[in-house]
Amino acid sequence: MQLIRSLFFNVFLYTGIILVFILAIPTLILPPKFTLYCGKFLAYYIILILRLILNTRVIFHGQENLKKVKKFFIASAHQSMFETFVLQAPLDFPVFILKKELLSIPLFGWYLRKIGSIEIIRETTTKENLNFFDKIKNTIQKHNRPLLIFPQGTRVKFSDRSPFKKGVGRIYDSLNLPCIPVALNSGKIWPKNSFIKYPGDIHVSFLEPIEPGLEKIIFLKILEEKIYSETEKYC
Repeated sequence: MQLIRSLFFNVFLYTGIILVFILAIPTLILPPKFTLYCGKFLAYYIILILRLILNTRVIFHGQENLKKVKKFFIASAHQSMFETFVLQAPLDFPVFILKKELLSIPLFGWYLRKIGSIEIIRETTTKENLNFFDKIKNTIQKHNRPLLIFPQGTRVKFSDRSPFKKGVGRIYDSLNLPCIPVALNSGKIWPKNSFIKYPGDIHVSFLEPIEPGLEKIIFLKILEEKIYSETEKYC
């Protein structure tokens, strides 16, 4: 039964993504907000098909923390394809940091560029990467949109408790903004690279903001502790 549900879900998921990508083509010559609205629509569509096909609810906790500070950035756990889409529902048009290779994908990459995503070349020292943190700061100062980063660097298993990448500490130091941590359990329902999706609720928790001004190492330790301790509640 779960195999059949997963099959239907994947068909509706990728069909929906393709249709939105095609219908959104005119937004490439319109202001970026139209492309951003397409991303938000896709987020709500995925929440809907999760509920209708897999009987899985998406439950957001702590959304009041998004209103405690005027400007902030988001540091989210990363376990699944789920959060790259669905976090666009509660957030006001986040700015993504992503692998440069994604920008080369036809249509998908064009949309990522259109919405002002910030690319990085992993595991290398290049002129572009040297300007990476300045680019982030300038982008966030220019646009009234929150930065969304995944400090684990890649999707990990729900049970994984690997240390966060040090780059998030440099971003925190550079932006001088509060950071709102996000804990979730999407990897239990929608595991990385898995065709099968499993029953259960997906919890997404927006935690208390971490104020600016801490040492980078201390900030990183607090961020890890907050996200991983909240994740334990979903075991």
